[in-house]
Amino acid sequence: MDTVVRSTDRADRADRTLRRRAVAAAAALALAVPLTLGASGDAGAAAGAWAVSARPIVFARYDAAAPVEDLYAIAPCGGKPTKLTHTPAISDVMPQWSPDGKRVAFLRYGSGGAVDGIWTMNGAGGDLKSVPGTAGASDPAWSPDGKRIAYSLPVGTEREIYVADADGTPATRLTHTAADEYHPTWSPDGKHLAFSRADASGNSRLVRIQLSTLAQTPITGAGSRDWTPDWSRGNRIVFSRVDSTGFAHLHVVAPDGTGTYRVTSAAANDRYPSWSPDGRRLVFTRGGTDDADPEHLFLVRADGTGLTQLTKADSHDLQADWRP
Repeated sequence: MDTVVRSTDRADRADRTLRRRAVAAAAALALAVPLTLGASGDAGAAAGAWAVSARPIVFARYDAAAPVEDLYAIAPCGGKPTKLTHTPAISDVMPQWSPDGKRVAFLRYGSGGAVDGIWTMNGAGGDLKSVPGTAGASDPAWSPDGKRIAYSLPVGTEREIYVADADGTPATRLTHTAADEYHPTWSPDGKHLAFSRADASGNSRLVRIQLSTLAQTPITGAGSRDWTPDWSRGNRIVFSRVDSTGFAHLHVVAPDGTGTYRVTSAAANDRYPSWSPDGRRLVFTRGGTDDADPEHLFLVRADGTGLTQLTKADSHDLQADWRP
């Protein structure tokens, strides 16, 4: 939330103070009981229109001394993150909330290959369930109705996009190319997926696929280096683009490829963007040129204003997803 008071009016200042207190209280409650409170009846109801600010952000964290990732949750208004998984020999990465805000899908791997695949858990880190048939998979993405999960899976030397019911069956292959497809994200109506397609030269463009026909349409141009799209409920797609500066910046585009604009422009790498539920803000990772360079979560409005640093630990904080 913007903490700068733009008016000298005493009543306005009091109103802003009450709003901040409501957000903070709701955020604390949302993190304390992330499983039992759904999207329509969560702690944000106590804060009225400010409910979105109370919905926790889940992310993966590791540091250079112990490069094994665990999952954490943090309120958008800040504070100490809550650790959700505790797996010293296993990495938990790529978390994504289910549409009802009750479960998280994520990738779990480690222990010499004994653990490898997509799992789900409740919002407090319990009730873990593996998704059969997802060994080697990455980038899980829930469908808007919460019944299916799309993901990237290796087929020979390439990675293709699959979709399966949340229990892993039946798994349907959607793409058949010589390129690598990563990071699927669903359209709000559940009829399309967008994903990044990487070629042998290292370029990557965004592509849209219609699930009923498997017809594919490029969203961004050939020769681009576009990664990690996230499709908002408001029908916009945010993604990370490595441009001529050599840095990755956030951009937004319409699903038909029109209206592209840049959100961030600092001399930094901005990656893994995720929309807030109301489509007004983004959470993303900034930093990380190497393991000695920490990566932090930041928030920014969709128009590029209101940049706020969310995490500040000497760690790598990645792949954040905002609870619906």
